[in-house]
Amino acid sequence: MAYTKIHPIKATVNKAIDYICNPEKTDESIYISSFACAAETAAYDFKYTLDHANDFNSIKKDEKENKAFHLIQAFSPGEVSFEEAHAIGKELADKLLGGKYSYVLTTHIDKGHVHNHIIFCAVDNLQFNHYHDCKKSYWCIRNLSDDLCREHNLSVIDTNNCRGMKYKEWSENRNQNSWKAKLRKDINQSIKASSNYEEFLALMKAKGYEMKNTALDNSSGKYIAFRPFGQDNFIRGRAKSLGSNYTKQRIKERIDNKKLRSTDLPQSSKKIQRLIDIDSSPKFTENIGLKKWAAKENLQIAAKTYNYLYSKNVHSFSDLDDRITFLKEQAKSINSHIVSLEQQLRQLAEIIKYAEQYLETKTYNDRYLKAKDQERFFQKYESQLILFGGAERMLQQKGINLKQMNLQNLKEQYQTLDAKRSQLSKDYKTVCKEKKDLDLCKENIIKYLNISPQDLEKMPVPTIFSEL
Repeated sequence: MAYTKIHPIKATVNKAIDYICNPEKTDESIYISSFACAAETAAYDFKYTLDHANDFNSIKKDEKENKAFHLIQAFSPGEVSFEEAHAIGKELADKLLGGKYSYVLTTHIDKGHVHNHIIFCAVDNLQFNHYHDCKKSYWCIRNLSDDLCREHNLSVIDTNNCRGMKYKEWSENRNQNSWKAKLRKDINQSIKASSNYEEFLALMKAKGYEMKNTALDNSSGKYIAFRPFGQDNFIRGRAKSLGSNYTKQRIKERIDNKKLRSTDLPQSSKKIQRLIDIDSSPKFTENIGLKKWAAKENLQIAAKTYNYLYSKNVHSFSDLDDRITFLKEQAKSINSHIVSLEQQLRQLAEIIKYAEQYLETKTYNDRYLKAKDQERFFQKYESQLILFGGAERMLQQKGINLKQMNLQNLKEQYQTLDAKRSQLSKDYKTVCKEKKDLDLCKENIIKYLNISPQDLEKMPVPTIFSEL
């Protein structure tokens, strides 16, 4: 399980980097990595990039003041080794920053829990745009960190629907015992199955809920209220009780928006739904009306499943399995190409950054070599000379011929690779969506026919819904 937090650095970037690179905390500097900069000169590298930042009017003043960001990723005690934590931190930095921002990564091992520090420049090296720190970007960090934890078989923090809850309710939700959670789920299902607000109310009654203040004009009360069977008190549909999506006005809006979307979409693009599990839930056996509604819903879902399979030219279960296997391999192949391109883009972005830095500071080095008082010249232009030396060293290490280096060609090469990556990413999403839909179709068929997958292999698709 990894906990993440991020905050901006508005001053003293050098002190922040010195702190995270402390040899006593990083096992004598073993667990230190960097991208498009060196840990020793990162403050100079960041300043060079910040000096080239685009100063758009749309950028807030406090964002312009940010020189860097400090991201912390902390793991549960005893769950991960030092080496694995450092590798996860590098994956997080590379995926989050996309090879555009210079960063320094360190892993601290001096506390009871292993944790990573990532300090990255507030401006990217390619377009010189500011990093936008907001709730959306934070949750992007959090989701990336959780995904990496799952890939490394580590636990993750479950935050779904827990913001604003008391601990008791969160704990009950975790064990699926909260009747508020069940109420939200039933409301969501009823909204999906309803074509208007009146149908929604009828479905909620069929599910066993008593309701009051249902009139949309607020003549009976401002908030709709629900009371499930067995509960003494009503719970009002308001933001503080259930959430902003569960007021009666919002419920009606969600139904109307669903209707609007369904009329705009062609039949073949409608989302495939999962069959309702009628047999395993006691509420269906206790409520005959609800059971009839669920059976009708399953009939419609089965019909959509049948139509979707035919739209994909799938006529037998062998066709279905073959198509799923093909899509799985295709997704794997596309993803490997994307990973390869991302590695090339990161390497090329680093070269471009150093190439720009080298070309802009070369005149200072030429003047330094010709200066009569080199010591005085160095004191005056120390940062430019350090940047030149670092850029020259890194380009040579990457095998770049400095005399034949063409910055414009490097940028054009980057744009070409980035366009390929963008197209492959779209293809990957399309393939994954179709595979997910076909997997759900197969699951629906097995549930609907109540038959094992082995018995379905030779059954033609038309036989599936012959009872319809």
